Amino acid sequence: MKNTIKLLAFLSFIISSCHAQQLVQVPNDAYKLKANEQNFINKPLKDLMKEIKPEVKFVLGTVDSPSYFTFRFKSREELNKEATNPSAIGLHVYVKEPLNWHFDQRSKGNEYQWTKEDLEKYGNLTIIRIKVTGKD
Repeated sequence: MKNTIKLLAFLSFIISSCHAQQLVQVPNDAYKLKANEQNFINKPLKDLMKEIKPEVKFVLGTVDSPSYFTFRFKSREELNKEATNPSAIGLHVYVKEPLNWHFDQRSKGNEYQWTKEDLEKYGNLTIIRIKVTGKD
């Protein structure tokens, strides 16, 4: 009986440990992505997005070469209010493939929103670099 209780306690501990916690719990944790950049290089964007718990409230796609996304954890309105102090965390994720991002073709009112459709459309793009700017 004693061994059964120990076994159940051990199994309970193992099962609870298996639920991985996301790397980015709060916006300032975005720097952990840069510190662990090698874990994401040559991996799909969707893998990185799984590691982000705070809501991405603002996104821009830049079609330069290389293409990249800028993710922010503050809305466009919040960023505009803080224009004199541009210190909001910016997560810049560079991708290998050309980015097919057309701001004027995004749905009205959601131009700056990261949606599930965006994750489906861009989730398989290959990460080549991660850059983090700002400080909240």
